[in-house]
Amino acid sequence: MMVPAALLLLGALAAVVAPRLLARASWSDREPVVALWVWQCVVAAVLLCCVLSMTLSAAAAWVAVRGHLFGSAPRSVVNAYALSTGGAWAATTAVALACGGAWTAAMLIREIVRTRGRRRRRRAELLVRAPVLPGEEPGADRLVVLEGERPDAWWLPGAAPQLVITTAALRRLKGRQLDAVLAHEQGHARARHDWLLHCSAALAVGFPQVPVFAAFRDEMHRLVELAADDMASRRFGRLTIALALVELNEDRGVFGPCPTPDAHVPQRVQRLLTPPDRLTAARRLRLTAAAALVPVIPVLVAFVPGLRALG
Repeated sequence: MMVPAALLLLGALAAVVAPRLLARASWSDREPVVALWVWQCVVAAVLLCCVLSMTLSAAAAWVAVRGHLFGSAPRSVVNAYALSTGGAWAATTAVALACGGAWTAAMLIREIVRTRGRRRRRRAELLVRAPVLPGEEPGADRLVVLEGERPDAWWLPGAAPQLVITTAALRRLKGRQLDAVLAHEQGHARARHDWLLHCSAALAVGFPQVPVFAAFRDEMHRLVELAADDMASRRFGRLTIALALVELNEDRGVFGPCPTPDAHVPQRVQRLLTPPDRLTAARRLRLTAAAALVPVIPVLVAFVPGLRALG
C-alpha cells in the first residue's frame, strides 16, 4: 500500500509547490502559449495522481476490483504492490477520491450548463437588440453591430460564432484596430480557450482550498488574453492591438489608480508596447518537452513495482 500513499504525497506536493515555482518563472509572460501548456500538464499530473491512487486503493480494498485490474498479471506483480495490507484505510481512500472525482465532474457540468445558459440569454438579447430582417438567416453574419454608448466588443461562441461590437466601439476604433480586435477574439475561438476557462473554473470552485486549482483559474484568465494578444499582433502589429485595448477600456477606469476587475488591461498594454524578448526556439521546445513529462511521473510511480517484479 505504499504506492497509493506515494501517489497522494506526490500529488499534494505538486499542488503546493508548482504554483509557487510557476509564479516565480520570468518567461510565462514572454511565452503565454508555453505557459498555458505547462499549467495544463501540472494540473493533469495532480489529477492523475489522484486517479491512480484511487484505482490502486480500490484494488487493495476490494477483491473484485483487484481481479479486474490484475486479472492476467503474474502473482509476483500482485505481491509487489502489497495490496492485501491496505485494510480499512484503502477503502476510505478509494471512496474519498471517488467522491472527489464525482464532485469535479459535477462542478464541470454545472459550469458548462451555466455558460450555455448565459450564452442563450446573450443570444436572445442580441436578437432583441439586433433583430433578424426579412430574408436574413439567424447567425449568418459573423459581425454584429449594436447601438451602444459604451465601447465594447466580445466574441459569442457557438455553432454560429459571432463578433458583437457596439457603435461606440466602431467610432473609437480606427484603421485596422477593428481587424485586430476581430483577430484577438478569433484567436480565443481557434485555441478553444473557453474550455480551458470552464475546466479551471470548475476545479477552483469545487476545491477552493487547493492552491494549484485556484492559481490555475487565475492564470488561465490572464494567459489566454496574452496569447490572443500575440495572435492578433502577429497579423496587425503590437501597437495596433495596444491602441485598440486603450480605446475599448479607457472609459472603464482601468488605467486609473483604483483597482478594477479589468486591472490586467494596463499590464497587457504595457507588454504590447514594450515587448519582452521571446525565448529561443530550442528553449521553448525544452520547456514543452519537460512539461509533457510531468504527467508521466505519476504513471512511472504506479508502474515501477510491477516492472521491477517482472524484471
